[in-house]
Amino acid sequence: MKSLLKELKPHRKEVILAPLFKMLEATFELFVPLVMKHIMDVCIPAGDTGAILKMSLVLIALALVGLGSAVTAQYFSARAATGYAATLRKKVFRRVQTLSFSGLDEAGTSTIITRMTSDVNQVQNGVNLTLRLFLRSPFIVFGAVVMAFIVDPKLAWIFVIVIPLLSVVVFGIMLLTMPMYKRVQGSLDKVTGNTRENLTGVRAVRAFRLEQSETEAFIENNRVLQGLQKAVGKISAFLNPLTYVLINLGVLAILFFGGRAVSRGLITTGTVVALVNYMNQILVELIKLANLIVQMTRAAASLRRIEEVLKPRPDDEPETIADGETAADPDDAPSGNAPAVRFSHVSMQYGTSGSESLSDVSFEVQKGETVGIIGGTGSGKTTLVSLIPGFYPASVGEIEIEGKPVSEYGKAELRGKIGMVMQKALLFKGTVRDTLKMGNALASDEDLWRALENAQAAEFVREKEGGLDASVEETGRNFSGGQKQRLSIARALVKEPDILILDDSSSALDFATDAALREAIAGMPGNMTIFIVSQRTASIMNADRILVLEDGRLVGNGTHGELMEHCPVYREIYDSQFH
Repeated sequence: MKSLLKELKPHRKEVILAPLFKMLEATFELFVPLVMKHIMDVCIPAGDTGAILKMSLVLIALALVGLGSAVTAQYFSARAATGYAATLRKKVFRRVQTLSFSGLDEAGTSTIITRMTSDVNQVQNGVNLTLRLFLRSPFIVFGAVVMAFIVDPKLAWIFVIVIPLLSVVVFGIMLLTMPMYKRVQGSLDKVTGNTRENLTGVRAVRAFRLEQSETEAFIENNRVLQGLQKAVGKISAFLNPLTYVLINLGVLAILFFGGRAVSRGLITTGTVVALVNYMNQILVELIKLANLIVQMTRAAASLRRIEEVLKPRPDDEPETIADGETAADPDDAPSGNAPAVRFSHVSMQYGTSGSESLSDVSFEVQKGETVGIIGGTGSGKTTLVSLIPGFYPASVGEIEIEGKPVSEYGKAELRGKIGMVMQKALLFKGTVRDTLKMGNALASDEDLWRALENAQAAEFVREKEGGLDASVEETGRNFSGGQKQRLSIARALVKEPDILILDDSSSALDFATDAALREAIAGMPGNMTIFIVSQRTASIMNADRILVLEDGRLVGNGTHGELMEHCPVYREIYDSQFH
């Protein structure tokens, strides 16, 4: 947490000036009871109207200067808090960009969203209140006690008794609520995650008639969150009444003992009024301090949650594959005769999951080959192709690209060799040109149109107003599913990669377009190695080799004819689609 607090250094001017102006305001506030005491003990008994008017003007002046100091302090504290919150959001955002796929899976999208929004807002509010009240409230409490001893040392003992009791109440409640607020934020993660899943998967929920079960799950998550908030709220609710009781007992003691002293002529009425005012100032400031401590507790819990996202992980991408380019060593250079891709007894397990997603997979793919990958849902197809660009590290075994282990490649070097189209086509807001140039920023318009032609996307792009400059809305929602898939494929083809991976990226295409796409890609110049993941045997039956997966194991490796003869799993899939 100390490392995150260091991010306040760029705002050191605001961090210093905000409390200073608050202290200035507090100083003027402490003089108010003394002025009132002078009016009651000197001016009023003397009947000096001019003196009363002068003292009234002094009170107004103290109020105006205090107001100006308070507004200035609020300005500086708000600047520091908002600037610090912006820095935290940027750090979390940059951190998310460096997380490995396994890191993102473990953290969860809903948790990251909550920490970038709700948690950062809690920290911002905590910093704002801290700069305004952390020094001001203790200063007024301590100052009021000092002024009470100056006004009348005999009655000041009441302050000495009341303030420690108030401290026990305030800090006791703080210690009880601190861990509870962390649980509240964790429960909020679940509610956010449930909401996000239902919004993004609303069609699937409706298709499988899961509205009732999802509603019940949402209600249950909300019930847990509500219960936690009520529990911490009940404890926090004791803060104000307990402090008010103690302060009012202190005021009662001042009035009782002070009244007796006044009747004996030992002290003046102005002294009693001044002491009551100082006790009320302590009451107000301790209530503020109590609320500040509650907010600081929540902010501290939120800051720890943000720190959990930012802390290094053993599977961060720079450690999964080397960060940056590797040195040009002739001995380490990829061999021209080496296979394009080689898996040697590779097994893969996601995080702490109990079972392996891939088990003892071995195969070789030569340069220029087209490889089809098929298998049932959950058989490990996507996991296998995700290991090639180093999205996940293999748990066991070794993966080589052109004769060189994946772990020895620089991230930029390895990803530069590979073009991958994910299962879910994802387009960013911009234009068609912007989308395609993500694959190759130096590509000419001719290169872009060639990629669109090969991806069977040129026709609908030409029909769009603006052509390459046609607008692409966020997530590509102004394109159909098939159009988004073809634009994603074109984006990968613009890169002209050595290895092209199509992870079930033509599922939304009709058979004719799918066939034309595969024919166009096969006819591209160069010696590109192609991996096609598909649920349809028609999409891969003409591949040079086909890998068949079942429950994470490689149960078939050969051509269509060989597999039909020797692989029951492949034959069963084929028969289910063609008979």
